[in-house]
Amino acid sequence: MGWQTISRLVRRVNASIALIAPPSLTQLVLRIGLATPFWRSGINKWDGFLQLNDTAIFLFSTEFKLHLPGGPYSFPAPEATAFLVGSAEILFPILLVLGLVTRLAASALLVMTLVVELTVPDGWPVHITWAAMALGIMAWGPGGLSLDHWFRFEQREWSAERQ
Repeated sequence: MGWQTISRLVRRVNASIALIAPPSLTQLVLRIGLATPFWRSGINKWDGFLQLNDTAIFLFSTEFKLHLPGGPYSFPAPEATAFLVGSAEILFPILLVLGLVTRLAASALLVMTLVVELTVPDGWPVHITWAAMALGIMAWGPGGLSLDHWFRFEQREWSAERQ
């Protein structure tokens, strides 16, 4: 079997795989994959509309610590921090799934991932997958199955240049 035969075979396999995983579907699944853990965490922080539960406040007051040099350190203003984090964990996943201001939502979840990593350093194998998903969304955008695409919020030249 010659090099040209192997090359043709690889191209055919790649073309078949591309049919199974078109970029727009892949980007949608990536957005849902990143949104899910944050949504699940956020939904568990609330007892009702704008009502944080006691567990969320307790965690930010006593359990969660930032593992920085010289630390660990408590979170500042634990009730306000819990409220902001709980709100962000609901808002940004919704925006991601809808594909609305997608790059901003992914950027926010990347920052949150970095803070989570500082809070739970042993969770890095999971956190690095969240960071990879966020970076992928930031780099390649929301894809065609998104409100950003529908409202034409994405600059075509920017998106096409990166693909």
